[in-house]
Amino acid sequence: MSDSTETTAAEISSAFAHPVERSEATAPGPLDRISLSDYDVGVEIGAFQVERDLIQKLRFNVVVEVADATAPLGDDVDNILSYDTIREAIDYELAAERLNLLETLADRIADRILSEPQAARVFLRIEKLDRGPFKLGVEIVRSGTAAPAETPGATISTGPRPHVVHLCNQAIASERLSGWLAQLAGTGDADKNGQGAVVLTVGVPDCARPEPGGTAQRHIDLLAIEQNAWTLAALAPACVVAGTRTELDWAMKNGQMVIWAPGKFVLDTVGDPAPDARDALALTHWFAAEMNAVKTTVIDSDTAGNKNPF
Repeated sequence: MSDSTETTAAEISSAFAHPVERSEATAPGPLDRISLSDYDVGVEIGAFQVERDLIQKLRFNVVVEVADATAPLGDDVDNILSYDTIREAIDYELAAERLNLLETLADRIADRILSEPQAARVFLRIEKLDRGPFKLGVEIVRSGTAAPAETPGATISTGPRPHVVHLCNQAIASERLSGWLAQLAGTGDADKNGQGAVVLTVGVPDCARPEPGGTAQRHIDLLAIEQNAWTLAALAPACVVAGTRTELDWAMKNGQMVIWAPGKFVLDTVGDPAPDARDALALTHWFAAEMNAVKTTVIDSDTAGNKNPF
């Protein structure tokens, strides 16, 4: 075997080595390490439709190189980077939201670990174990100090806190609609950070829909709500339709009245599942809780005749 062939074989072997071996091979000097090996977790993740509503097993292997301690450890667990810190970083990011890409998940976990002052470099491998008679995965190396992470376990949105207003179908069709929207736009509740900005929610429209039942029904009903949202947008050109937290936050911070399109938001939220899409009020209140809303107003058939239902 030629020298070049041997070098290539060695490079390939190194590239696919366990993170511990990669850490040892590339360390700038002798560094302490802590590791978490073969941590298996079931989670819904993936960009393809067949991966929706499907729990897949992920395997995590993590090595963290630790900076030299600035003071004696004193056999005190508070003076070290704990194994639990690695596991909690993984669990937190898995619980934060549904993701499409392993690459995104890996980046976020590495950033969270690197926010710890002792962490100098992270080697992280994530593998999908259920996609065939093989393993699919990504591996990243990150170094430096990331921005401080939120406290693990935090679930409340840190973005703008909206005033959520639900409009029933009768309200959408009402001749009072433009007047209500003008009232909402002129309340002055929203500040420059979007706190108190108005987000409108709607339910499924009063029209026939396919009724296949099961998982497909959930998607059909969410699409029907989005159809109703766009119908409202046509009647209220000053409003914008938004479906993700990022879009919602941006619109609220920029002083826009928003109509919520729930599909992606509902399907990508982890934790407490959203109510049935046909229960418009339950879905609205769930959304308000997810957004940590300052106020929720419902214009239903009983209040749709009021000039000022707010």
